[in-house]
Amino acid sequence: MNIVIIDYGSGNISSIINSFKAVSINQNIKINIDITCDLKKIINSDKVILPGQGSFKNCMESLLNIKGLKNTLTEFSITKSKPLLGICVGMQMFANIGFEEDETVGLGWIPGNVIKIDNEKNKFKLPHIGWNEILINKDSRLFKGVEDKSHVYFVHSYKFVPEDKKYISSSTKYAEEIVASVEKGNLFGTQFHPEKSYTTGLKLIENFIKL
Repeated sequence: MNIVIIDYGSGNISSIINSFKAVSINQNIKINIDITCDLKKIINSDKVILPGQGSFKNCMESLLNIKGLKNTLTEFSITKSKPLLGICVGMQMFANIGFEEDETVGLGWIPGNVIKIDNEKNKFKLPHIGWNEILINKDSRLFKGVEDKSHVYFVHSYKFVPEDKKYISSSTKYAEEIVASVEKGNLFGTQFHPEKSYTTGLKLIENFIKL
């Protein structure tokens, strides 16, 4: 199985690599991990990871700076319906528009916007950093075998608000209800970091590998 982690200059790739390797060893699943932005390798891979770290604007600009990358990812995940996992800002970029720094057009894969968390006039600290429990909202393939109210690790100040709630697979509460993950066909996204969420995160990664 060939898994590509998109290398476009944004994301904590080393942690992702280590967690996928750990699952591969523990589950005796042979995988080949390629960290690349080579369009041919991406389209021919079995699964893709889209990381994201920093602002929505900077991540989108970095992605668009690589000629053909947006169209290749869209062909992979939407046209061919191959499994793609977006992590943190990688998930937020699924949206139509992000409002961090400036109004920035996203990938438009799941209709919705990315807006700042309402921290109730500084009652809650931003960025939201730390462990929160998630409520699993639907029968998700990514959460198979994961207990409801499991704890996962977040680092973010902005949240994804899909227009249609049917795509929300889990949520959390920090000042307000926040989308923790989304799922649309073979398109998966987590606002939290599965690679930093210990046993729960490793189970999600295992489920993604086994799709």
